[in-house]
Amino acid sequence: MTVTIVGSQLGDEGKGGVVDLFGDAADVVARYQGGDNAGHTVVHDGKKYKLSLVPSGAVRGKVGVLGNGCVVNPETLFDEIDTLRERGLEPDVRVAERAHVILPYHRALDGIEEDEKEDLAAGTTKRGIGPTYEDKAGRRGIRVGDLLDPDTLRERLEYVVPQKRAIAEDVFEADTGEAFDVDHLFETYREYGERLREEGMTVDCGTYLQDRIDDGDNVMLEGAQGTSIDIDHGIYPYVTSSNPTAGGATVGTGLGPTVVGQGEVIGIVKAYLSRVGTGPLPTELGGVEDQTPEYDPSEAQRASENRAAEPRGDAGASEDEEELATYIRDEGGEYGTVTGRPRRVGWLDMPMLRHAARANGFTGLAINHIDVLAGLDEVQVGHSYELEGEEVLTMPPTTEKWGDCEANLRSFDGWDDVDWSAVADEGYEAIPENARTYLEYVADELEAEIYAVGVGPGREETVVVENPYE
Repeated sequence: MTVTIVGSQLGDEGKGGVVDLFGDAADVVARYQGGDNAGHTVVHDGKKYKLSLVPSGAVRGKVGVLGNGCVVNPETLFDEIDTLRERGLEPDVRVAERAHVILPYHRALDGIEEDEKEDLAAGTTKRGIGPTYEDKAGRRGIRVGDLLDPDTLRERLEYVVPQKRAIAEDVFEADTGEAFDVDHLFETYREYGERLREEGMTVDCGTYLQDRIDDGDNVMLEGAQGTSIDIDHGIYPYVTSSNPTAGGATVGTGLGPTVVGQGEVIGIVKAYLSRVGTGPLPTELGGVEDQTPEYDPSEAQRASENRAAEPRGDAGASEDEEELATYIRDEGGEYGTVTGRPRRVGWLDMPMLRHAARANGFTGLAINHIDVLAGLDEVQVGHSYELEGEEVLTMPPTTEKWGDCEANLRSFDGWDDVDWSAVADEGYEAIPENARTYLEYVADELEAEIYAVGVGPGREETVVVENPYE
């Protein structure tokens, strides 16, 4: 059977930890989209592993597959594999021959274009993800299978590299070097292809996974980022270049939709909201320089009269909100795994989660980081939006309309900071009562059962309510 792990918000929900948690019962863990912009941290036996491309299950000794929906930077891939080996692990990683390859010119152009976009910048990590997907759609991409065939690799490079060099030089007036040199690229990526072949890493992804399922193996499908930055269902243009939603699991692996649909789809929820990058965020607390839009006093105020009456900073946040945002950011370690950039934080956004539940068809939920909110007198939730005088329960289809939304907040009594390791050992009933009230509100609103509750960063610091493989 399959279990699909999907981020329900804007990424950084703790998907890697959930994959690691339920990975014991999985034989294969396959990523179905994204590239090395998707940092995830796994803690195992007291050791922290920061990965951006190798599937999380590799830490647990499972077969990790990068599906055809991924874009693969071979340099990053082999660096991570070699680092894991140096730390005593032997990751078994397979790569779909249909997956597209990130090349140096993709990364170079990503940085140039992001700087040129200014207000439309999507907060990209400048790792070449978007330009690689653009080439894929434009039918000028280079796939992993091409690295295995020097003649094909050379032909494709000679076709595409002059185009990229012309864009860099003539459009952006940028300097070019080895990133745009056909001979250098050919030799470098031919060698990557030789290593892929020698280590037996490439597969026909759909056939490989279906054969494993037919043999009775359990397969976990791992999405990167989150639903609200899905290129089709997210807050366009502040989105990634692929489909983190459950539909992407079938397109990005080659498994049929009925295969994925007959399995479990688990939505990963952070107990509050965080994101990196510009754009609207109706439940935001405080602000982050160069990311939070400047406050416009002509816009409608928040629904709370008390909050609207407080003095507000440059980004429209009160001093109390700034302090609270900093507290949550520090307690939750809200700094990008890949970039180190501070993330914007806010209260849980239920319209966003309702949108995710519909788009993905969640059968269960894993709710993380309730320990981060412990000790607060009050925890709030954006229960709905007010838009053009009406209450709205889900995200509007355009980002501009989403930016016009004001959050209608619902308050919950806070819960004490307890011995969360003991809570994880004792089970769900050991979670403080007020926190359980909060959790059950989320589950009721999304009409999905709680499978796990994260109460700390480690795999052992999770309350397991239900195993999706049983």
